[in-house]
Amino acid sequence: MSVTCWVNGLVQSAVDVRDRGLAYGDGLFETIKVLDGRALLLDRHILRMREGAHRLALPDDAIDLLLDELDVIVLPDAGVLKLVVTRGAGGRGYAISEDLQPRRIIMLSALPDFGAAAEQGIKSRICDLRLGLNPALAGIKHLNRLEQVMARNEWSDPAIREGIVLDYEGYVAEGTMSNVFWVKDGALYTPELSRCGVRGIARNLLLERLAEQTIPVFEGNYTPDQLFTADEVFVSNSLIDVWPVTQLGTHLFEVGPVTRLAQELLEQEYKV
Repeated sequence: MSVTCWVNGLVQSAVDVRDRGLAYGDGLFETIKVLDGRALLLDRHILRMREGAHRLALPDDAIDLLLDELDVIVLPDAGVLKLVVTRGAGGRGYAISEDLQPRRIIMLSALPDFGAAAEQGIKSRICDLRLGLNPALAGIKHLNRLEQVMARNEWSDPAIREGIVLDYEGYVAEGTMSNVFWVKDGALYTPELSRCGVRGIARNLLLERLAEQTIPVFEGNYTPDQLFTADEVFVSNSLIDVWPVTQLGTHLFEVGPVTRLAQELLEQEYKV
């Protein structure tokens, strides 16, 4: 499947070089799995995009227009849907002109083959890069992902599928492309992400559904040592769903029952 792009409702892939999304990362995006012709968890993705628009003071009607344009697109049986809203094209300088028109971008591409990662688990590592603390942007999916790009490019070993990133104070924050969870003595732990990182759609859904299973769920600031002593570790995002982590550096973990339950709960959610 080749990549198909729409810009402001028209089939094209070119954008104005003055676009503030290109110049400053001034915009938002969502990456959504498509199965059986449906954009999975679309309502949750759009809700996060609206929250991001509010934080960045982007016009909310830009997202309404994006949804109208998406509504007439026939989605494939399987694929990746990427939605982007930028501030639009403007002159140089950081000041925002009042007459800027947000740019809307829709992209469809093939769904990657992740192999047996979900069944067998993955190897991971702790990244050297530390995320800066930035509560103003924490949680949302803004266009500036340079920290994640730098962290992901710390290794080239294909056996390592993900890297765990700490924040500037040394607390566990997230994966380079995922959120991280661990289980200790039957309780689930995950970073609370009010200072940095992305509040993933799969992450938030799993926290809700696992809590409904009477599993104690805790969000907080945790050190790597607390992660290393876990009984189970897994990572999640909207494309990979849930990957068990069987090795993190020199630390080994079993694929346990809470990890498998998390996988089952997401599968059930997609059937609704």
